[in-house]
Amino acid sequence: MTLTVRQFPCLSDNYGFIIRDDASGQTACIDTPDAGAVLAALKTESWGLDFILNTHWHPDHAGGNAEIKAATGAMIVGPAEVTRIAPLDRTVADGDTVDLGETRFEVIGCGGHTLGHITYFDDADRIAFVGDTLFAMGCGRVFEGTAEQMWTSLQRLAALPDETTVYCAHEYTASNARFALSVDKDSVVKARTEAVFAARQRGEPTVPTTIGLEKATNPFLRAPLLATAGGRDYEAFGAIRSAKDNFRG
Repeated sequence: MTLTVRQFPCLSDNYGFIIRDDASGQTACIDTPDAGAVLAALKTESWGLDFILNTHWHPDHAGGNAEIKAATGAMIVGPAEVTRIAPLDRTVADGDTVDLGETRFEVIGCGGHTLGHITYFDDADRIAFVGDTLFAMGCGRVFEGTAEQMWTSLQRLAALPDETTVYCAHEYTASNARFALSVDKDSVVKARTEAVFAARQRGEPTVPTTIGLEKATNPFLRAPLLATAGGRDYEAFGAIRSAKDNFRG
């Protein structure tokens, strides 16, 4: 089976994604950061839309739900927290599955950025849509959960196969790379940051990434290795996350 993914920039630094199960022709968008941009992408591909798959409730992820549903009739699927700003047709949580034609997504609970945040993982194609939990060389801010919850969520993603292609929702990588250089002197990290800066100078996206690359170069996944004192792994993560929150590099 094959899942076709079309990625496009929208808003100030978001990425939108429309996807198609090639066997059945069924389509979905991952989140709705900008209704106009999503609808334009569908028009470019000459696709209809069967599903909206939300990762969490924030307006730059679910704010376009109503407009896109009105235009396409798509079924809205997501965690219960999305009802804070928009109705859902189907509520999903950790352990559920969502079928897009012959593509089956496993729903992975990834609370921390928001309490109900989820990831959609297509095991057959090794593709994960992670919203704002994991970024290229970064991770989401811990707005609603705790450092321990976010660390647990990141470890769930890190346990996916290394070759998993990771589609994260923002182009934050240059900023994340500057922070990584401030806390991690590993030569592989340095090489990646140089590649990131060069790609951004050329106007190229740094998304998608892979689980293997993030495990090797993401300071949030490497937090226990970077800790300057003993303690639990999630405490090391919390220290790195706090440092990033206050980073002005």
